[in-house]
Amino acid sequence: MKARAKKTNPFKRLAKKYKTPREVQEFIKTFKYNWEKTGETVQSAHRTLRSKKMHCLEGAILVAAILEEHGYPPLVLSIESRDNLCHAIFVFKTKTGWGSVGKSRLIGMHGRAPKFKSLRALAMSYFEPFVHRESAKATGYSLLNLNESGTDWKGSKRNLWKLEAFVVYSKHTPLNTSDRLQQKYYQRLLKHGHKTKGKHWW
Repeated sequence: MKARAKKTNPFKRLAKKYKTPREVQEFIKTFKYNWEKTGETVQSAHRTLRSKKMHCLEGAILVAAILEEHGYPPLVLSIESRDNLCHAIFVFKTKTGWGSVGKSRLIGMHGRAPKFKSLRALAMSYFEPFVHRESAKATGYSLLNLNESGTDWKGSKRNLWKLEAFVVYSKHTPLNTSDRLQQKYYQRLLKHGHKTKGKHWW
């Protein structure tokens, strides 16, 4: 009787190819953005890998699965917005500071090099890209560990609604920024369009 072939760990395989957060950022740029045209989704890392498309939370989940193989804890930073178009990114800390890896329809919402002294500073680096319309404004941030979500975030074949609730309804620390700053960035948007480069942007 033949022995069953062992299932390969796709995240371990990817981790051998993409060894740093920067390399993983470049990898997820090759994925299509998940516009959820056939209905909302919260795919596990395995489903996202197979579908070849992701929105921000799905991207953070897949990145966490890959970089966990390199010893990074599966941390996600949720940034909430006044217009409810929130953002989720994978975050990590090195000797040089906090950094992130992210996926978005806007390039300014992608990752950041690990140069930020605090999570608030990292979250604030997303404040200007959040101002994509007059009412939009980032209002708070929350750090979460996917292993505390009570879900099979790596391999589930079902949508992870419980994980989405775990992220969205977590307690967020207020950013406490002025509407004047928000309007400054909105006027800049009207005049120059979306920023495509920024300090420490990847």
